[in-house]
Amino acid sequence: MFALTDCGRDAFDQAYDKLAEDALRWIAQSAGGGELGEAAVAAFARARMAAQAEGYRTALESVAPEERTEALARALTADGYAATARSAPVGEQLCQHHCPVAHVAEQFPQLCEAETEVFSRLLGTHVQRLATIAHGDGVCTTFIPKKTTTASTSTAGRNPA
Repeated sequence: MFALTDCGRDAFDQAYDKLAEDALRWIAQSAGGGELGEAAVAAFARARMAAQAEGYRTALESVAPEERTEALARALTADGYAATARSAPVGEQLCQHHCPVAHVAEQFPQLCEAETEVFSRLLGTHVQRLATIAHGDGVCTTFIPKKTTTASTSTAGRNPA
């Protein structure tokens, strides 16, 4: 007599995280477990992020280089990451205040590692992940150093030997 609507179905518990964890665990085990399994999960994570990155790349190509971190934050927000960008003394910080895959990334950090690699490629510089929600931090934070166009002739901080 009655049928649930999509809205009604959404009110029930979901098992998407469990399904994703099971799938990634299966990938790892099917590849032989151990280092081979970890490599297979990493390959999946990279492929997943590469597909996501295409949309981000388009967003970044349409802005000036100094606006790319902010453009990446907007693109991530559109994908549910609630991201912000802010200036830091020697660069910028990209903060993701939500992570749609945090529960799965707790078990499979390769997801975070692949994301960091994509950020580095998209922004054209080395980036450093400072914190992740999956690791228990409140926010995923990525540091993007300022690009310098000239080499420093200063020897400050260098080993004189």
